[in-house]
Amino acid sequence: MLRRLALTAVVPLAVLAAAVPASTATASGSASSGPVPSAAPTSGPFAAARPALGPLPMPLPLPGFLDDGEGAGADEARTRLTVSVENTGVPGADGTFELECGPTGGTHPEGQAACDRLAEAGATRAGRQELFRETPEGTMCTMIHGGDATARIVGTWEGRAVDTTASRRDGCEISRWNSLVPVLPDVR
Repeated sequence: MLRRLALTAVVPLAVLAAAVPASTATASGSASSGPVPSAAPTSGPFAAARPALGPLPMPLPLPGFLDDGEGAGADEARTRLTVSVENTGVPGADGTFELECGPTGGTHPEGQAACDRLAEAGATRAGRQELFRETPEGTMCTMIHGGDATARIVGTWEGRAVDTTASRRDGCEISRWNSLVPVLPDVR
């Protein structure tokens, strides 16, 4: 999104710079009041390469900024997740649920609270890096069994692809699961 914003600002400036002929300025940098010979050839093989001056193009609109978040780029920042949960032992917690944020929607039983949790995590750099990151291989974790619950989360979060699994098989995974509540059900 930042790259698109930079390109949207730079491209019109480049077009403007190319459209202003070098012959309109004098050595002092001010506009000339009299006729100045053109540096571009008017005949020969390079005459066709002379740029035609015309109206400058209008700058491109910034999607997502000018359209109340509903522009062409707004879908990239939206959150759309499919959360599949099983073996929780909690009535109504098992199943596959759709979660959409910005605006909140889908079939997730705690949609607004889940979106709030995702927004909270997305507000910090550490939260964006850690929220869906799986426990690295070889990490020393306490051997506490937190139950047989498993979950898979697939989709996009703030425009980033998400495909992760969670369980409660050891202390690291229990902590990870708990950090995802209420996106995942609270099964403590």
